[in-house]
Amino acid sequence: MSSATNPGFTSGAQTVSMPTMKAIILAIGDELVLGQTADTNSAWLSRELADHGVTTLYHKTVADDVDAIAGAFTTACAESDLVVATGGLGPTADDLTREALSRLTGKPLDFHPPSLERIRAFFKKLGREMPAANRCQALFPRGAEVLDNDWGTAPGVRVRQGKASVFVFPGVPREMAAMFDRHVAPFVSRAAKGVILSEIIPTFGAGESGVAEKIADLMQRDRNPLVGTTVSGGVVTIRVRSEFPTADQARKHLDRTVADVKQRLGTWVFGSGADTLQGVVGAALKKRRRVVVTAESCTGGLVARMLTDSSGASEYFRGGWVAYANEMKESELGVPPGLIAQFGAVSREVAEAMASGALAKSGADYVLSLTGIAGPLGGTVEKPVGTVWICLGIARSGSRSFKSEPFLFPGDREAIRERAAKTALNRLRLELVEE
Repeated sequence: MSSATNPGFTSGAQTVSMPTMKAIILAIGDELVLGQTADTNSAWLSRELADHGVTTLYHKTVADDVDAIAGAFTTACAESDLVVATGGLGPTADDLTREALSRLTGKPLDFHPPSLERIRAFFKKLGREMPAANRCQALFPRGAEVLDNDWGTAPGVRVRQGKASVFVFPGVPREMAAMFDRHVAPFVSRAAKGVILSEIIPTFGAGESGVAEKIADLMQRDRNPLVGTTVSGGVVTIRVRSEFPTADQARKHLDRTVADVKQRLGTWVFGSGADTLQGVVGAALKKRRRVVVTAESCTGGLVARMLTDSSGASEYFRGGWVAYANEMKESELGVPPGLIAQFGAVSREVAEAMASGALAKSGADYVLSLTGIAGPLGGTVEKPVGTVWICLGIARSGSRSFKSEPFLFPGDREAIRERAAKTALNRLRLELVEE
């Protein structure tokens, strides 16, 4: 293991090559493969393993098929030091993980009398007789280590296959988490060779390529800390992962890189960790004792919904209008009929008139108004689907000002509406930063 600093590093980067323990996570069950149940176990396990200095190479979901499960185990054991699998330990015919482990190890399944008694005792505590089907939960490959489960009927299993340690737990999240803490956490704490710390930085206002251009040199694959990006719903998230022999080293280099990323990206960065645009905007409004209202057409109340996602939103959000039809724009927000006839509903003039009416009726400090074409119908050559006018109205000292801008958002109806709502919130965020 080397911890020598590269003299030419920037932002705390090091070229440290560490023999970190590598893990693969398997989630077993038809309901996961078919999308009927979300695989929350794998995400939880990845976070926990990272906290213990273990790098997860990948997650894999596997159907209730003994050949597929055995094959997944064989591949994972060849590619990693640690395999953690969940699911397939129940009492029904489609619970095939035990048989797959038998194939993996080449050992027959034997009854484990202490486990059978524990299962019986579990049912007795509930005032019930143990069904005969549950006997199979006391079967384990010969020589395997049985991992007691105090939270359910299915014991876990630990086997060694080649260089890999294999831990198998029930798929019930509560049971899986408790058994991980008891059996895996102490094992990896002893075996792991370093510390992994990570942080995520959410941004809005630029595409993934624009963000990547600003931090290109930080995203080199041989760099430590490692920097990467993902995008979802217009939010580009930067992931920083720092992997070093000690926690102090990992924290020092993580903090340097995070500070560098934030400095380069400036106001595109709107928070940290799990922050959302609406949460950041709400906190800023609350801090400044300002209130906002909304006047929405194409987004159908989505901005208002986002603003009220957080408890206590009544402190900064007064209410809003969904003026979808032109008649509602006129009757509820006072948009002059001639304005719509002259400029069209999707225009700067109508967006600002909507904002003006909302400010006049509400007495709020800010208004976000949106009018556009979310599609799939309604577009023209001059105003194609995705065209949205967003106006930020500001009331100060008895006067009103308006900042309006047209956007052309890509995607389907849902994507256009979501991007428009987030862009409106971001416009208010930037105004609050300037204030």
